Amino acid sequence: MVEGIHRRDFLLATGALAVGMTVNPTAAHATGPRASRGGHYVPNRAPLQPVPFQKLPPGAIEPRGWLAQQLDLQVKGLCGRYDEISDFLPYEGNGWVDPAQGAWEELPYWLRGFGDLGYVTGDTGVLTRAERWLNGIIATQAGDGWFGPTRLRTSLEGGPDFWPGMPLLAAFRSWQEYSGDERVIPFMTRYLQFQDNQPAEVFNRSWGAFRWGDNIDSAYWLYNRTGDEWLLDLVAKMHSGSADYVNGIPTWHNVNLAQGIREPLQYGLLSGDPSHSAATYRNYATIMGLYGQFPGGGFAGDENSRPGFGDPRQGFETCGIVELMHTFEMLTRFTGDTDWTDRCEELAFNLLPASYDEQQRVMHYITSANSIQLDDRVKHGQFQNGFAMQAYKYGVHQYRCCPHNYGMGWPYYAQELWLATTDNGLAASMYAASKVTAKVGAAGTPVSVVADTEYPFGDTITFTVDGSARFPLYLRVPGWAGDFTVTVNSVRTPARAEGGWVKLDRAWRSGDRVKLVLPMRTTTRVWPDNHGAVSVSRGPLTYSLAIEERTEAIGGTTEWPELAVYPESPWNYGLVAGSGFDLVRRTVPRGANPFTHAGTPLLLKGSARRIPEWEADSEDVVGLLQASPARSTQPVEQVTLVPMGAARLRITSFPSVASGGTAWRYRTRVTASHVNDADSLEAVDDGRTPSSSADTSIPRFTWWDRRGTIEWIQYDLRSVRAVSGVAAYWFDDTGSGACRVPASWRVLWLDGSTWRAVEGASAYGVDRDRLNSVSFAPVRAQFLRVEAVLQPTFSGGLLELSFA
Repeated sequence: MVEGIHRRDFLLATGALAVGMTVNPTAAHATGPRASRGGHYVPNRAPLQPVPFQKLPPGAIEPRGWLAQQLDLQVKGLCGRYDEISDFLPYEGNGWVDPAQGAWEELPYWLRGFGDLGYVTGDTGVLTRAERWLNGIIATQAGDGWFGPTRLRTSLEGGPDFWPGMPLLAAFRSWQEYSGDERVIPFMTRYLQFQDNQPAEVFNRSWGAFRWGDNIDSAYWLYNRTGDEWLLDLVAKMHSGSADYVNGIPTWHNVNLAQGIREPLQYGLLSGDPSHSAATYRNYATIMGLYGQFPGGGFAGDENSRPGFGDPRQGFETCGIVELMHTFEMLTRFTGDTDWTDRCEELAFNLLPASYDEQQRVMHYITSANSIQLDDRVKHGQFQNGFAMQAYKYGVHQYRCCPHNYGMGWPYYAQELWLATTDNGLAASMYAASKVTAKVGAAGTPVSVVADTEYPFGDTITFTVDGSARFPLYLRVPGWAGDFTVTVNSVRTPARAEGGWVKLDRAWRSGDRVKLVLPMRTTTRVWPDNHGAVSVSRGPLTYSLAIEERTEAIGGTTEWPELAVYPESPWNYGLVAGSGFDLVRRTVPRGANPFTHAGTPLLLKGSARRIPEWEADSEDVVGLLQASPARSTQPVEQVTLVPMGAARLRITSFPSVASGGTAWRYRTRVTASHVNDADSLEAVDDGRTPSSSADTSIPRFTWWDRRGTIEWIQYDLRSVRAVSGVAAYWFDDTGSGACRVPASWRVLWLDGSTWRAVEGASAYGVDRDRLNSVSFAPVRAQFLRVEAVLQPTFSGGLLELSFA
């Protein structure tokens, strides 16, 4: 049964920009919940700056509805059973419980999410196994405070590698809050004392140097419980050794950024310097301005963010998704700024669910806004790493960090739905069906509040109070909500959203009911920095084209399959400018997974035209966007859009189409005898002008690491045309690498089935730092090839190659 809303609730138009992130914070939303040193859940001690919120202990919030379903899938799926699969996770012989053995970040990553999965679900199997690991790790602590693998004591230039301990400290903190285990505080104290006794130079090495924000948070946690002032000196030492996020962006590794951007603001809680808070806001705006110009809440970080790779077909690493969610959750607590909360929901609803298959058995490394095929092939024109990144796998060694780390995403989200306020109240920070039990009011009276909602698939949240006490109840109003209504016991309340929060302060009684309605309207966002592409949202959900998906097992086992996903319907649509969308609500089976095509209760129907020139490239990657509005003479079709999180294949950043639009061109298809896995086939035809032959700021093509061989690169021009010249800009990294201009080269064309050298060619130049242009007798051809003889012992490559 399908129920349609018989109205068009928006018009697709260029120039309609969504509200963006605040760049320059002012007074940390002082009109929202006040920052103070009150509250019932461990406020910040002086001299740390007071904050408006306190995190409730694990177990205080019971997730329900679709969130409970996602957590149940996680218990039964990859995270909950990864110790059955991963050879990094056997208990016996693991360096984290047997210090003589080796180990690194995999167990800490997994245990952090796995333990919290147990605390929010109460699953006894998860709890029992997590406690065993925590007990085993505590038992490894040496007299000087070090714990875990002995070899990590000296693995970085003779000094300790502190990075793997950072997620483990988070795991111990959650365990202590959940269980009250009295061993944790002295355990952490001894370990942080060990850190404090280290020379300054060890704080600026390897991954830890980019991720000290994690450790600073643990130091604050401990300080707020013990008052040990040396911990604040340690925080200053961490900040001094940290990569410098205050004065700019010191790394473009996506996970480093997801964790590191909060470090200045975190340190600012100690320093009191507003420039530290401003640096976090500024860095986030810079990253998103350069690489976040597409929907979903992530940014182009397929390992590193790179100039020239900002199209929505680029992706965000799964580690980056969950780490950035965690950063947003923390920043919400520190600032009260609801922009951070909005961004967390955006990631949670639109990117995270598609990072794994529908049963959470397997996951992939990279999730993209535009992605038309998830196969197990290296994508030389798209991603940076030299391994396939998109097929769904259990990925112990292929993806390694992500399947061990992704598990914290939903458990942390569930724990941040509700926050304690420093004025002895409660705040509904993010929305999902749930029950919270917490101490409120001046006397710290235990009270429960139940949130009933289908959000983000519905616009109404009903809160029912169980208990009696006077306390303030804060309700977040998302930035996308243009208006809202609040009723208390069916009486409309003239509430205002100050700083993004509605405050209801009253003497509550059992059975009191609050209804918050957040009307969701379909809106568009135009992305000027991505050729004027358009995305479609309704409330916190962004929508993607519903591409029919064929899932194929390509390896693994029945229980833990490796899966590729292929398109079974057209995808190259542009949205008709000036048209609208109909919202369709449909009845789905009870308990259906809303983050699937079959289970989502909401669809959008709209008008679109196909753009024939928009094709997949030679490696089945969706073609790069071109200018919108695009010209299309194809018939108008009604297309279906599904929530982005329900689409494993998706077009989410659409061209718009109009009769007077810009004609798209068929892109050249490029193939080669060989291409380095970290290089791009399409680099040679991207129109970027190199600054020199050694320019590493733009994409490049190389034959590395083939040396002294005869290699070729070939163009399919897509139609037969007259060609009489070629221009080649050679890549040569003399002084830093082993690529050189070739010893010689020539141009060939395909005559039927025979490759022929062009005739009458002028000199084939091999000059560095300029285009080497060659003219020859005209040929009519569709396929042309540059054949290069590489210098002995050297490889080679190209930055630009064009035929005329």
